[in-house]
Amino acid sequence: MKPAMVGRKPGVMNKTEAAYALVLEARKRVGEVRDYWFEGVTLKLAHDTRYTPDFFVVLGNGECELHEVKGFMRDDANVKAKVAARLFPFRLYVVRAHDKAFRHTEIH
Repeated sequence: MKPAMVGRKPGVMNKTEAAYALVLEARKRVGEVRDYWFEGVTLKLAHDTRYTPDFFVVLGNGECELHEVKGFMRDDANVKAKVAARLFPFRLYVVRAHDKAFRHTEIH
């Protein structure tokens, strides 16, 4: 019997991430976003501990942000996001689908 798969295959977007990529693409067309990359950066948080946010986003003004798209956030992902927000000079947002739109919550 195969073990249950936890999470998803790296480099492949789930449906929520793919829908959010369309939002980023629309923002890119109007100049709010200069560019974005899915799983474009991996941050080293500690020895043998890394964090790869779903999207690395460069805004139209050149500022960089990390966007973590979640339907549900496990405790380990939440801790990693909080540590990354404290260690690195990027705004980090948890993005959740809500009523056919997306809500952004900044992690501090």
